[in-house]
Amino acid sequence: MPPLARLVVLALVCTFALAPAFARPVHLAFDPQDEPVGFAARELESALIRRGFEPHRLDLTASLLPSDADAIVLASADSPLVRAAVAAQAIAPPGDLRAEGFSLRIARHEPRRTWIIAPDSAGLMYGGLETAELIRTRGLEAITDRDSNPHFAERGVKFNLPLDARTPSYTDASDSAQQNIATVWDLGFWHDFIDRLARDRYNLISLWNLHPFPSLVRVPEYPDVALADVQRSTAKWDEFYSTWAVGLDAPEILDHVETLKRMTIEEKIAFWREVMRYGRSRNVKFYLITWNVFLNGTGAGARPPSAAPDSGVSPASRYGFTTALDNAATIDYFRRSVRELLLTYPDLAGIGLTTGENMLDATPAQKEQWAFRTYGQGVLDALAVQPDRRITFIHRQHEAAAREIAQTFAPLIAHQGVDFVYSFKYAEAHALSSTRQNFHERFLADIGDQPVLWTLRNDDAYVFRWGAPDFVREFIQNMPGTPTRGFYYGSDQWIWGREFLDVNRASDAPRPLEIEKHWYHWLLWGRLGYDPALPNERLIALLAEQFPSVDAAKLFAAWQDASMIYPLTTGFHWGRFDFQWYIEAARSRPEPAQTPTGFHDINRFISLPPHPTTGNVSIPDYVDAITHGREIGGITPLQVADQLNAHAARALALVDEISAIGDSTLQVTLDDIRSMAHLGGYYAHKIRAATELALSRAKPTPDQHATIARELNQAAFHWRNFASLALAHYRNPIWMNRVGTVDWRALYRSVLYDLTITGSPVAVPSMSVTPGGSILEAEDARVDSAPVRRAVAGFTGVGYRDFAGSQGRRWIEWTYDAPTAGHYLLEFRYAMRRDEIEPAALILNGAPAGAVVLWPTGSLESWAWDRVIVNLHAGPNTIRLNPPLGPNIDHLNILCLR
Repeated sequence: MPPLARLVVLALVCTFALAPAFARPVHLAFDPQDEPVGFAARELESALIRRGFEPHRLDLTASLLPSDADAIVLASADSPLVRAAVAAQAIAPPGDLRAEGFSLRIARHEPRRTWIIAPDSAGLMYGGLETAELIRTRGLEAITDRDSNPHFAERGVKFNLPLDARTPSYTDASDSAQQNIATVWDLGFWHDFIDRLARDRYNLISLWNLHPFPSLVRVPEYPDVALADVQRSTAKWDEFYSTWAVGLDAPEILDHVETLKRMTIEEKIAFWREVMRYGRSRNVKFYLITWNVFLNGTGAGARPPSAAPDSGVSPASRYGFTTALDNAATIDYFRRSVRELLLTYPDLAGIGLTTGENMLDATPAQKEQWAFRTYGQGVLDALAVQPDRRITFIHRQHEAAAREIAQTFAPLIAHQGVDFVYSFKYAEAHALSSTRQNFHERFLADIGDQPVLWTLRNDDAYVFRWGAPDFVREFIQNMPGTPTRGFYYGSDQWIWGREFLDVNRASDAPRPLEIEKHWYHWLLWGRLGYDPALPNERLIALLAEQFPSVDAAKLFAAWQDASMIYPLTTGFHWGRFDFQWYIEAARSRPEPAQTPTGFHDINRFISLPPHPTTGNVSIPDYVDAITHGREIGGITPLQVADQLNAHAARALALVDEISAIGDSTLQVTLDDIRSMAHLGGYYAHKIRAATELALSRAKPTPDQHATIARELNQAAFHWRNFASLALAHYRNPIWMNRVGTVDWRALYRSVLYDLTITGSPVAVPSMSVTPGGSILEAEDARVDSAPVRRAVAGFTGVGYRDFAGSQGRRWIEWTYDAPTAGHYLLEFRYAMRRDEIEPAALILNGAPAGAVVLWPTGSLESWAWDRVIVNLHAGPNTIRLNPPLGPNIDHLNILCLR
C-alpha cells in the first residue's frame, strides 16, 4: 500500500475510534433521589444515545447548569431554577398544570435548553417520557413548547390475580390463569409489567381476587388462616363452572395440587410490599378488589389442604366461618382482614369490593349492611391506627343499589381520610363494541357528584393483536367528564400475565409479557386515556420505530381496518356479558347461544339484537320493515356486512404490500391482521346469509336459496383462512372460564352446519396459494403408496396424491434445497372430506419435528392449507409427512421467513 494511502486509512481508523468523544454532549439535570424522575432520565439517556448524543447527568439539587452546553432540565414548577428562568424571560411560564401534568419549554437562546416542568414527580416523569419519545422518533429539535394535563386522573388496568388454587381469581378455571399462577409470584414480571404501564401513562393496577386475604396477610385474631407456599391444582377440570365463581374450592380441585413455590406468609408479605413499592417508584398505585362473600382458602365448603397443623380441622370449622350474611365470626374475620391488609401494606392505595356474585338471596340493604360491617369498619379500624393515611374505597355498583350504598356507607363517605369512589361496568363486558355507551346513565343520576371509576372490560381481543386508535380516541372522548375519576381496563376471561399460546417459541425460551405481545393495544388505552388528542402521526412514528423496515402508514391503516371488525361485529351481534359472546370463536356458553355447542349459528345471528347505541337495525326489524314496506331508520344488516367486508378487504390488500422477511414479530403481527380480516369476512357473509334466510322465511323468492348457499360457503372460506393462519402461531384448543373450550378446528363443523340448517350444498371455495414460495408438487414427491389423481379440479401442477385408499404406512417426502439456514414456513395444501381432526407426523431430515394437524376442508373440491414454522439448514433438507387416511395432498409450499 502506498504511504499516502496508509495515512488515509490510519486517519479514518482514528476518526472512528474517537467518534464518541466528538458526540454532542447533552446534560441531564434532575433530582437523582426522585425515583419516577430517575426512571424518565434513564429513558432520556437511552433516547439521546440512539440519536448520537452523549448524555451527562447533573444532580439538580447540588450542581449548577453549565453555561456553554445543551441541557434537558427536569424541575418542579416552584423550583428556584424555573422561577429564575421565567423571570429572565429565558422561557415562557409553565401552563396551568394539574396533578401529573407537565410543560415543555425551549430556551429562547443558545445553548439549547429543554425544560420539563411539572407540579409533581409524576408529571416530571411523563414529561421526560414524552421528551424521550420525541427524541427517538423525530429528534431533539422536534421538541417545542407545549402543555399537557391528563384527560383522566386515573388510568388503570384490571388484573384478575390467580394467587393460588386455594385463593383463586374469578378466572382460575382457564388455561390463562393456570399458566400464570407462578407468574404473579415472579418479581421480574411485575418490574417489567409496571415499567411498561408507566411508559404508556397508566398509573393504577387494580388486582381482583375472590378472597385474597389468606395469601396476603396474617390476621392476629385468626392466625391459622394464613397460607404458606403457592399451589396449583393438578385435577382434571370440568369445562364449565358457575358463572358466579362458586365451586372453585371443591374437593376434587383442592385434593390434587402441586407446589409451585415454597414461601412463608412473611415472605409473601415481603414480596407484595416490594411489588407495591416498585409501583410507587413509577407512579403506579395498587388497589385490591374482591367479590363477596367468598371464603376460599379457609376451608369453608371444602376440605382444604391447608388445615391447621395436626388438627385435621379447617380454619373455617375452627372459627365457625360460613358465607351466611348474619354469621358473626365471618363478619369479624373480614373486618380484621381488611384492617390488617391496609396496615400490612403501606403502599396499598385502596381497597374495593363487590356486593355480589355470592350474595344471591340477599336484599340490597342486607348486602350493604354486611359490607359496611366488614370492609367499611375494617377501613375505619386501619385509619384509627394510621390517622394520617388516605385510603381510596371503591364500591362496585354490581348487583347493588347506589342509593342503598350511599346511605349505608355515609360514615365512610364523610371521613376525611377516605376517597369514596363508585365503580361501574361502563360497556358491560365489551368495550370493543361501540364508541358510545348508555348503560351508565341511570347510575349517574343515582350517585350525583360522587366520583366514579369506570370498569372497561375487554372480553374480546385476547389472542390477536388489536389496534384501532380512532375507535379508542372516540370512545374515551365520549365518556362522561364529571364525575369521572378514570377507568381500569382489563378482562374477566384472560390473565394479562405471560404469553402462553405461541407454538413457535422454544420450550426453554422465556415467555414474553402479554402486554409486550399486545403492546399497541395497551399503549392506545393508556396514552389516549392521558391525552386523547395524541395524533395518529405520532402513533405511525411509534410503529415505524417498532418496525423500521416497513411503510408504517400502511401498517397503521391495515391494523386499524382489521381491528374495526371487533366493534362492528359485536355492535351488531350484542351478547352483553362475557359468557354470552366471544368474537374470536363465535361462541358463548350453550344457553345464550341456544345451541348445544355454544356456537352462534345462523339462527342466533337472526335473533340476537344489536348494541343499543350503534344505530344498527336488527335482522327481525329489518325484515319486518321490508315485508311491510316501511322506512328503515338506522344501519341495516346488509350495510353492516358491507362495512365489515370493506374493512377486511382493505386490511388484506395493505398487508400484502408489506414484506416481513427477517422479522418474526412483524410476520406474526401481519398474520394477526390477516386473521382478524378473515374473521370480518366470515361475519360479513354470515350476516348477509342470516338476513337472506330471515327474509326467505317471511317473504320467499326463487333466488334466495342460492344466495344463502353462496354467502354461507363464502363465510366458511373465510373461517378456514382465519383458523389456518392463526393455527400456524397459536396453541389451540384453549380452555376459557366463561365460554369453555375454544377449538377453531372443531368449530368449523358448526360453521359448515349452518349450510345443513339452510339445506345448502357444501361448496367452500379453495384457499389461494400463498405467493412468493417454492412449490414442491405432491406428484413429484416420494411416497409409500398414494397414486397421482386428476379427477378433482383446483390442484396445482399436473395432479395430486390420493391418500383416501392408500395402504401401508402412508408417507410422502420432498427434498428442498434451502438457500440459507433459518426459519421457513411449510404450507401443506390438501383437501379432506372426513370429519376427523388428525395429526400428521412431520419428520425433518430424519428426525421427528412435531405434527401438522389435518382437518376437514369442507369437501374434496375445497383445497385448503395448514402451516408450520420450522428451522432448515442450508442445502438439501428432507421433509416427510405421515398423513392419516383420507386427504388428497396437492403440494408443499415453502416460504423463507428470514
